[in-house]
Amino acid sequence: MEKRISKAYPSVREVTEHERVGMVKDIFSTITSRYDFLNHFLSLRRDIAWRRFTVKKMRFPRTRRFLDIACGTGDLAIEAVHRHREIRVHGVDFVQAMIDVGKKKVDRAGLSDRITLASGDALHLPFRDNTFDVAAMAFGIRNIPDRKGALREMARVVVPGGQIMILEMTFTRNRLFRAAYNIYLNRILPGLARRFSANPGAYHYLADSIMNFPTPDQFTALMEESGIEAMDAYPLTLGVTYLHVGVKPNGR
Repeated sequence: MEKRISKAYPSVREVTEHERVGMVKDIFSTITSRYDFLNHFLSLRRDIAWRRFTVKKMRFPRTRRFLDIACGTGDLAIEAVHRHREIRVHGVDFVQAMIDVGKKKVDRAGLSDRITLASGDALHLPFRDNTFDVAAMAFGIRNIPDRKGALREMARVVVPGGQIMILEMTFTRNRLFRAAYNIYLNRILPGLARRFSANPGAYHYLADSIMNFPTPDQFTALMEESGIEAMDAYPLTLGVTYLHVGVKPNGR
């Protein structure tokens, strides 16, 4: 049985970039055993629908290769190869415990010949320029302090005209739903985490990071500042999650 951990994490507004990176690595190293279960349970299984929507938007006209950054336990990679039968996927994550769980899932699904998972840093991707048709990150950019640096790396490794995709939770702007969502994030979610997670403090961090994430318009602007063009932003489930899709300009 997983050992229970009692930790309290400071707000993302109160730590340096270096401290936040260490905090994120610590958090995700302690919740791997029930990570998938809690993702599905706490989102009412909407996370599955959000990933499916994302892979439906992917296009693979040239390299037939997809890079999944901050891949976690591999759910987006697995969903992508089920939808796009012709592609191969590389997934990277800087938490080795997540990669270890993901590799077991890929093996059980019989997809080891199509999906490769390995340790990797989103700010220093171990791939050449213009390698992938699509680079995507699902629920990972919120945990990276240097978001512009990560977006530029994503653009670097995709082909000109290739897609850069960010699927991320944010604090909904829907006026009718805001109060209920605030209660869920700050009261109900931590309470459920205390019951089911070995490290309940991780879910206080989750709520805090969502509350402090840029608005959809602000994040679209950040992607454009990173040199990404043709932006589309799709609100999902009353705007609690957005899929941002842009392309790498030709000539870069």
